[in-house]
Amino acid sequence: MTTIPSPRSLLLAGAFLGVFTFGATGQQASPPAAAPAAAPALPPGSPLIGRPDNEAAQKLAPVAPPPLPTAADKLPAAKLKVPAGFNIEVYASGMANARSLALGDKGTVFVGSRLVGKVYAITSKDGKREVKVLASDLYRPNGVAFRNGTLYIAELSKVSKIEHVEDVLDNPPKPTVIYDNLPKDEAHGWKFIAIGPDNKLYVEVGQPGNVVLHDKDHGQIRRINLDGTGAEVVAYGVRHSVGFDWHPETKQLYFTDNGRDWLSEDVPEDELNRVTKVGEHFGAPYCWQGNIPDSEFGWGKSCSDYTAPVGLMGPHAGVLGMRFYTGSMFPKGLKNAIIVARHGSWNRSKKFGGDVVVVHLDKDGKVKSTEPLITGFLENNSYIGRPVDVMQMKDGSMLVSDDYNGAVYRVSYGKKVAAQ
Repeated sequence: MTTIPSPRSLLLAGAFLGVFTFGATGQQASPPAAAPAAAPALPPGSPLIGRPDNEAAQKLAPVAPPPLPTAADKLPAAKLKVPAGFNIEVYASGMANARSLALGDKGTVFVGSRLVGKVYAITSKDGKREVKVLASDLYRPNGVAFRNGTLYIAELSKVSKIEHVEDVLDNPPKPTVIYDNLPKDEAHGWKFIAIGPDNKLYVEVGQPGNVVLHDKDHGQIRRINLDGTGAEVVAYGVRHSVGFDWHPETKQLYFTDNGRDWLSEDVPEDELNRVTKVGEHFGAPYCWQGNIPDSEFGWGKSCSDYTAPVGLMGPHAGVLGMRFYTGSMFPKGLKNAIIVARHGSWNRSKKFGGDVVVVHLDKDGKVKSTEPLITGFLENNSYIGRPVDVMQMKDGSMLVSDDYNGAVYRVSYGKKVAAQ
């Protein structure tokens, strides 16, 4: 049934509206000022989503690398500091956005990239090195791994291979896709890969944003057979890992993981985690650093329900590449320690990280201590370089990639001997 308003109710309604449309003199009031235009919407997964609306936070944003690699004579190697007895030198340069590293059987160093779509190959003959572009026009080919003559390349949403790669460096074929069942999200979409002691290829799939209640296909580390079959999830609750390796004695998988942004400048810290059984959950996005429930998704959750990190690596440190050191060149105290590259923070007013550290483990496999190996990438709260990955060479020296300068450095110990 339709209700017809009474004349009195219409009169009262008109009087009520008149309060807002006429001033005290009976003249019509000026219309309200137009609301300020809304800021453009941020793209899905943007690292700026959730940035606090205050002056200090608004100054913070990801640090963009220079568009071109730094000229060899402009590299900051002389400013980089290593402990007494160690040496550091430029191994190769001219590789825009040099990131993940892999070593071939014949000594070729393969270098992935995230922004320029290229995979590089560094060859060495009689102490002279040459950089070749092995592949171009790829999409975020960050991850590289090598096994039995074959190079594996991880792009945003697929993994490819080049067989007998060291025999075809001057005329390489197009990579052959072996696995393409990966999400295509840009946020944390670049992949790190490595081949485990089980001869399987491990690949990380990050959360598609800063703090995201992700689906079953994100926030994990998977492994597949080298032909791309048999995919399974090894670890859940991984926000974004850009480095992992296996303990040389226990064969357990250790991985770095980047904590969430915008909770505060000092927490959470990045993590070093260890997988002791298939299917463990490491907390993201419900719990950070093992003891801080997330401000949004942590309600009703307990951090004790997830696997805690074996060590904390500093607030927003950007922990990326890591390798267990098994060589004989460095001092004996570094045997089986972990060398970790900390890319450096961007969402802290006072930057943290931007270095390479040695992580010593105790008898239980947890972090006992951390000491610097390379410092100097951070100068006056600005970066002059940013380490990404580390890799042990056959002679026991270590290579360190720097995506900011597009270079790779070599760290040795003792009397300085040129790399062969």
